[in-house]
Amino acid sequence: MTGEMVISVAERAIMVVLLTSGPLLLIALITGLAVSIFQATTQIQEQTLAFVPKIIAVLVGIVFFGPWMLSQVTSYATDIFENLLRYIG
Repeated sequence: MTGEMVISVAERAIMVVLLTSGPLLLIALITGLAVSIFQATTQIQEQTLAFVPKIIAVLVGIVFFGPWMLSQVTSYATDIFENLLRYIG
């Protein structure tokens, strides 16, 4: 394996991580912002109130984006194993 190959694999790994975690992080960010605005507007300062909507929103996001995320990760893993077998065999 050359240095360029290792850098290419690492670069694709970072892209897969960003692509698969991005939607869930964005959902958590938007939900947290909405709950914070709601808390500031109503002057409810309950700290545990922010967690439940975030957890529910992220779980819904996993249900919605889960198959796509799984296909991205399995595609990357398949490419890694194919490259490994090509250089071993």
